[in-house]
Amino acid sequence: MKLQQVLSVTRKAVDEFHMIQEGDKIAVGVSGGKDSLTLLYALHGLKRFYPHSFSIEAITVDLGFEGVSMDPIQKLCDDLGIHYTAIPTEIYKIIFEDRKESNPCSLCAKMRKGALNQVAKELGCNKVAYAHHKDDVVETMLMSLIFEGRFHTFSPVTYWDRMDITLIRPLLFMEEKDVIGFQNKYNLPVVKNRCPADGNTKREYAKNLLHQLNQDHPGVKERMFTAILNGNIKGWNPNSVL
Repeated sequence: MKLQQVLSVTRKAVDEFHMIQEGDKIAVGVSGGKDSLTLLYALHGLKRFYPHSFSIEAITVDLGFEGVSMDPIQKLCDDLGIHYTAIPTEIYKIIFEDRKESNPCSLCAKMRKGALNQVAKELGCNKVAYAHHKDDVVETMLMSLIFEGRFHTFSPVTYWDRMDITLIRPLLFMEEKDVIGFQNKYNLPVVKNRCPADGNTKREYAKNLLHQLNQDHPGVKERMFTAILNGNIKGWNPNSVL
């Protein structure tokens, strides 16, 4: 996928769900994975011509894995002219060594969000952008159905009143295969995920299930996404986020 196509699908989400307003300062959570790097490129490109002026801060929450260098991300941000902040934490040590969590994902996500939001506020950001794409939307819905017994997924825009910060997801109309295509075409400097739980989570189960369903019934992922758009899930009515 070319950058122009990424910008088009990103603008579609930003426009339909009114994600960006004049003067916004947006923190982009950059894990070093293909999704967050694609989002960084997308917002950097969008700001050049979007009718509302906004600025970007790139932030990485360093979980404390040994042997992981974010130097390639620093170089990319330097090349793009984006201010970059890496936050050192001991999240890995707390979760895997001190607490020895058997189901670490929920606590890890909560700690990462807390660290990211805190630094975003310190940098004067009023919004945080996450790199969840269309596959993530549908996988989360499947997880909710299977493990919680409800038809639900995360919202395109979420306001956290406790932090006075708004979360946006500008890649929600982009498929993972297109993210992979963009990564390969532009040789994104992906930093390998060192998490011990990677590939052995409920999300990975939902991802594999969705892949199998889409193989057996071509188009099922798109139909599920359409069901989400039409399903009266909180936050998915574009008019509700005005």
